Amino acid sequence: MADDLIISTPSAYQYPLLIRQLLETGVTRAPEQMIVCGDRERQTYRQLHERVGRLASGLAGLGIKAGDTVAVMDWDSHRYLECFFAIPMMGATLHTINVRLSPEQILYTINHAKDDIILVNSEFFSLLEQIWDRVKAVKSLVRIDDFGDKPKTTLPLAIDYETLLNAADPHFDFPELDENARATTFYTTGTTGLPKGVYFSHRQLVLHTIALRGAIMGAGHGRLNDGDVYMPVTPMFHVHAWGFPYVATTLGLKQVYPGRYSPDVLLELIRREKVTFSHCVPTILQMILANPKS
Repeated sequence: MADDLIISTPSAYQYPLLIRQLLETGVTRAPEQMIVCGDRERQTYRQLHERVGRLASGLAGLGIKAGDTVAVMDWDSHRYLECFFAIPMMGATLHTINVRLSPEQILYTINHAKDDIILVNSEFFSLLEQIWDRVKAVKSLVRIDDFGDKPKTTLPLAIDYETLLNAADPHFDFPELDENARATTFYTTGTTGLPKGVYFSHRQLVLHTIALRGAIMGAGHGRLNDGDVYMPVTPMFHVHAWGFPYVATTLGLKQVYPGRYSPDVLLELIRREKVTFSHCVPTILQMILANPKS
């Protein structure tokens, strides 16, 4: 009798687990919820969705297509959150460069990942300049600048991040992807020898988000729920800030991104934005607790 059971028909839609669904869940749930970056930027989830489309369109205009790799060198920011979605959603791979590695190790990860474009904060220009003559595959550099001072550099910059977005179409036609397609890649630290590359597929990241969300929600101390205000104090280049930005987005929470970690800035954001949930390593926590303003 069991041999006669039909599990599915050839035409049945096998629903793929894609990062796009994480973004759409949050935008549908809380379109006017705020995302804050330091004391400079405030945007809604609706605007996040639009900027994700603009980033994808802008990168496509620079020649990025499915299968390419886009690297990011930035502090925790609204831009990094945009990259968490736009790059894998267009079928490319997001390489989160660990800016705490040595220049030689960063060079190795850039060449090993075969990055096609790097989005780089101007604070890391000097680091990249040290190794640029040995970078092999990168075709374009996009400047990220927080303060508008545009420091001089010998790097061959193609365009500024905000200029790229402002000129791009917000209505990018994101493709249907194989859920097992590579979405992100990063490199381990604290190991012997050179950093070791690992990657996550769309399916893995969606399942991790669902599992983390199920594990962290509920009553009691240390839980994340509707109404919380989320701020990571774990770098977004480090295992996607442990996956919490994806969870916070699906819940439609207010999100706060501090940029460069500074005890004064972190404490001011916690006070001003009424942050209720964060995560960090003990050294960062000690830095905050030791601050006279804490």
